[in-house]
Amino acid sequence: MIAQVQTPPDSIYPDSDGQPMADNTIQFRWISVIYHNLAWLFADNPNVFVAGDLLWYPVEGKNTLRQAPDVMVAFGVAKGDRGSYQQWKEHNIAPQVVFEILSPGNMPKEMNRKLFFYNRYGVEEYYLYDPYKNALSGWIRSELWLDLIENLQGWSSPRLGIRFELTEETLMLFRPDDKPFEDYETVQQKLSEVQHQLSETSKQLDETAKQLDETSKQLEEEQARSRRLEKLLQDAGLDPEQRR
Repeated sequence: MIAQVQTPPDSIYPDSDGQPMADNTIQFRWISVIYHNLAWLFADNPNVFVAGDLLWYPVEGKNTLRQAPDVMVAFGVAKGDRGSYQQWKEHNIAPQVVFEILSPGNMPKEMNRKLFFYNRYGVEEYYLYDPYKNALSGWIRSELWLDLIENLQGWSSPRLGIRFELTEETLMLFRPDDKPFEDYETVQQKLSEVQHQLSETSKQLDETAKQLDETSKQLEEEQARSRRLEKLLQDAGLDPEQRR
């Protein structure tokens, strides 16, 4: 009988914690907006990894020690698909920036555990937004721990370069070029409009090309008629140059 080798539980790192990515459309929309805009912002940098709702395991062999930030950004880490973020496989780089979007189901005790986790395992910047109360909190790492950012109005993230503005109605995020973050549907609509414009321009170019082709053919026909006329005049003993 061949003995089966069992894999130790601590060497298994599930890709899912069984929890939904978001509890409602508002939370999902905010997660999507932040994720997509940060992904676009760092699209040209192959060593900035942006992920949403990805399980992060900071310590090898501790598969119950994990957290899934709504959005996280890791600098110095190559882009690419992953089932989970196993830190020891990523040059032991902890995500430097994390975002959490509150839903009505998030309890203070749960959020305190997350803050403790991010503080303990090396996060440099942590931002927490409650879209229902329009309340923004943030922490930034000092030498040893995450300190509360006293004033986030107009705050610029040292790592991301993005700026936070809290209006009476909502949170506004701005890229380093001062352009506001946009939702996925708006970007898709703009892309559709650009594609439509390109299509119309292509049609106009095709029409112009056809007109140029017709003009070229007419010119060739006129030149051919002129050559035939010159030949007839020469055959009649007349000098075409004198005729002119």
